[in-house]
Amino acid sequence: MSKSISVYTIALAAFLSFALFVSYQTPSEGAQGQSVASHADQQIQSFDLNRPFDFAGEALPMESFDVKERLEREILRNSYYHSNTILLLKRAKRYFPTIERILAENGLPDDLKYIAVTESDLTMAVSPAGAKGIWQFMKGTGRDYGLEVNSGIDERYHFEKSTEAACKYLRKLHSKFGNWSLAAAAYNMGSNGLSSDMKAQRAKSYYDLNLSQETMRYFFRIVAIKEIMEKPEEFGFYLQDHEKYPELEYVNIRVNETIPNLGDFAVKHGISYRTLKIYNPWLVSGTLPNKSGRTYMVKVPKK
Repeated sequence: MSKSISVYTIALAAFLSFALFVSYQTPSEGAQGQSVASHADQQIQSFDLNRPFDFAGEALPMESFDVKERLEREILRNSYYHSNTILLLKRAKRYFPTIERILAENGLPDDLKYIAVTESDLTMAVSPAGAKGIWQFMKGTGRDYGLEVNSGIDERYHFEKSTEAACKYLRKLHSKFGNWSLAAAAYNMGSNGLSSDMKAQRAKSYYDLNLSQETMRYFFRIVAIKEIMEKPEEFGFYLQDHEKYPELEYVNIRVNETIPNLGDFAVKHGISYRTLKIYNPWLVSGTLPNKSGRTYMVKVPKK
């Protein structure tokens, strides 16, 4: 009796395993009888790199197999990094108009906005090294370019002010190195380090340098992100305008004294503490210290 039950059990288990296998291998049918692909079905393909690519009006030397392969790596990585790339496309509607305006006011190429994307994914990010904000300023560099950084205020998180600072810094780097590929590399690794490597390697071009893995990939990631974000449909990303994140509408409250409790300030202006922080991420503590009587503009949502 026990033997027959054992054989039956084994046979039943084998049948159920086969049925489960078939159910995963056979497409299901929709309401009209047509096959419906499973969630695992994808079309994985390369992209045409046999065409010109440029950044800020400067052509990439696509005749170089090394340049082509390094660019392809970043295009493939970012086009198939679906969750992150679709979020970039959503955030761009919120941040690009202001970045584009400030770049234009400073006489800088519009393409430089993709440096911000590469640096932070258009978030108020914090790097392991301590760089902060959309433009990822280190504390010393931020202060060098006019940003206030202390225990209560960190203007590396101030969207407009940090963008102005990035413009000044990028202009200086371009003036020193003469083109945007080297300026971008210097933004990533530091001006002195890049100058030292160029001298040691007798190199005059970014494409001839052998640098850290991060900086070797950095400029190509910028160009790849530009390609994808300018032509998202070609890379399989389809978003309606209403699906993108809108710009934050606000009014500025002029403040020239210490705010001892930002929670009280938020309640006074009919908003939550959380909302105040979303609109003003540069307020990094629960107070706004202002012993010197400086004037700050604190954003609150427009009603």
